[in-house]
Amino acid sequence: MERAMPQESFWDRLVIRLRSNLPAVVVLGFTLLLAIAIAIEAGPSQIINSIVSGGILALLAAGLALVFGVMNIPHFAHGESFMVGAYVGYFVFTPLNNYVQENGNAFLAAIAPVIAVIVAAIVGLILGAILERLIFAPLRHRTRVGWVMNTFLLTVGLAYIMINGTTLLLGPNFRGIPRYYYIPPIEILNIRIAADRIFAFVVSVITIIALTFFMQRTRTGRAIRAVAQDETGAQLVGIDLDFIHTLTFALATATAAMAGAALLYMFQAYPTVGLKPLYLSWYVVMLVGLGNVYGAVIGGFIVALLQTATQQFIGIAWEDVVPTIVMIIILILVPSGIFGSEVKGVQEQ
Repeated sequence: MERAMPQESFWDRLVIRLRSNLPAVVVLGFTLLLAIAIAIEAGPSQIINSIVSGGILALLAAGLALVFGVMNIPHFAHGESFMVGAYVGYFVFTPLNNYVQENGNAFLAAIAPVIAVIVAAIVGLILGAILERLIFAPLRHRTRVGWVMNTFLLTVGLAYIMINGTTLLLGPNFRGIPRYYYIPPIEILNIRIAADRIFAFVVSVITIIALTFFMQRTRTGRAIRAVAQDETGAQLVGIDLDFIHTLTFALATATAAMAGAALLYMFQAYPTVGLKPLYLSWYVVMLVGLGNVYGAVIGGFIVALLQTATQQFIGIAWEDVVPTIVMIIILILVPSGIFGSEVKGVQEQ
């Protein structure tokens, strides 16, 4: 008689899973220790601020990871999508706010920021679709040789054109708002948080949840995931690659534009406003793994917390330097990122 194989216990399976994801476990454990240290040193309010900042950063990084994961495009014009959203938010919200100030419409005052973000999302969708069809689709149909390098150069050139075009059309002047909501800070767990920060965080959370539902539960979302996993196989089963690529780029542009509009109270609209959000998004994407959308969401909160810890314990001048150093160290130790890259065939492109 054959002896029955002993079944693995829950703890055995847990240990195996932890060992297979050791880099992620180490980074998440370190992040937890950072959060505890910040809470002890500066109080829980700084943790709340990190969570709020992390939500927006997660939204930006998720769009960047989506483009890389599905289309293998290192999108260095992603920050300019943020810039477009900031300008749209300004030009939509300002006249609405002026009307509210003159006529005192409380309902319009409450929904004006929401309208600004929705319009930014629509403009982002349209802009992303146009850019993909005019710039990337012709190259994709012509050749895939040197795809990653060629698209990298294209996005850098696109960013340059968008920045200089905006400067020519609108000038280099800063356009911003003091705030979206003219109400006192909201108290949560004895911590006072500005209504604008809560609004930006809610926008990011709702958008990430909606994007997750779309990717997991809809036929089109599953088609996007199929293209990301095996483009040739997806084409063989009848998936329209042109539509998926255009939709993917449009969604990524829309998420960045929404972030730009939601953060208008913090980042005024001007031609180069997207540079810092672009760099931070790349920190996140390279930290967690190229093309890993869900890892990018977690990574957004990790980088935000790392920035807060840097400000608290080292100094605000180092807030971008330390995440860069951490990213370099992790890439040396774990080239695929802490959650693993989901980009297929980069080495072959």
